[in-house]
Amino acid sequence: MFRRWFGGVLASGFWLLNGVQSAAALSPLEGEGYRLELYGSARLQVETVRPDDRAEMGSYTGFRDAYSRVGVRGDYFPSPEVTVFGQLELPLDLANWEIQDPFDHSQDIRVAEIGARGVFGSLSYGKMWMPYYNAIAYPVDMFSSYYSGFATFTTFRLSNTISYYSPEFDGLSFALGWSHDNGDNNNDRFQATGSYVFGDSTVAVGVDRLRKDWRIWGVSLAHTWQQFYFGAKLEIHDSDISGTYGADGDSAINLFVAYTLGQNTLKAMLAEVDHYGEEVVHLGVDHQFNDSLTFFAEYYWERESAALTAKRDSGEGTWRSNFSGGQVFLVGTRFDF
Repeated sequence: MFRRWFGGVLASGFWLLNGVQSAAALSPLEGEGYRLELYGSARLQVETVRPDDRAEMGSYTGFRDAYSRVGVRGDYFPSPEVTVFGQLELPLDLANWEIQDPFDHSQDIRVAEIGARGVFGSLSYGKMWMPYYNAIAYPVDMFSSYYSGFATFTTFRLSNTISYYSPEFDGLSFALGWSHDNGDNNNDRFQATGSYVFGDSTVAVGVDRLRKDWRIWGVSLAHTWQQFYFGAKLEIHDSDISGTYGADGDSAINLFVAYTLGQNTLKAMLAEVDHYGEEVVHLGVDHQFNDSLTFFAEYYWERESAALTAKRDSGEGTWRSNFSGGQVFLVGTRFDF
């Protein structure tokens, strides 16, 4: 049975390769004062999901999209000191053949931003990756499957957002983000981070304010040593909530390590996330077939409900069920162009 699943994923991978190779051959469109580029990533996995409480939600085997996307980005150079940039990126849910985020089916745009960068840093508006995620959560968000990135309290991308990233001063930099109506109960959301790069290491601190009396404080560390990569993260809720998600003092602790040998990268993460998965174990291996094509296999286990959901369903399926966590075995393919 495993050979049949793996054969299906391999076939899907080469189908994707043949289907997008013409797009991959496209070069960026460049002219005097501008540059325009089409890009995309086709990512599909086949998974076997086994919830702990199978009376609440049954086991299944099936396909799931792993955050495929297609987009266009461009730069305009009005002067040597300033670059105006823009980006539009759409999610492609290949398992359901829909333009939608596989985790949140109500979302049909991943990124839509416009901004400017120069010696002053970078300033942008729209829907974008958030400063707190980039500084605090990203250092441990390194897996290839759908289950990457769940062991955090923050969000990834928000619309109606203004962000600013400073230049680096002797390794130091900071970032700010303000997002209209995207906090708790339609409050405005505010984020601030500071990072320091020294040698092969980066340490960052940040705050994600969902409302006046609810903040998430975070600190992260990323370090590269020869073929090893190490990442660590700590987040703590500071709120007036008790007994449920967001409770005052609840924490998310992540330890991640990766080892690259030739075309293969081994990955492992241990996490403890209060009221969102509790203990989490995530293991994986990536095989870089070539510059564009990657095959991956992973194992994911959570003690309580967080990432697991019904077959090809969105994250809403997790909240509708109470199946007390479970485990996933999966293999998948990713083609970037």
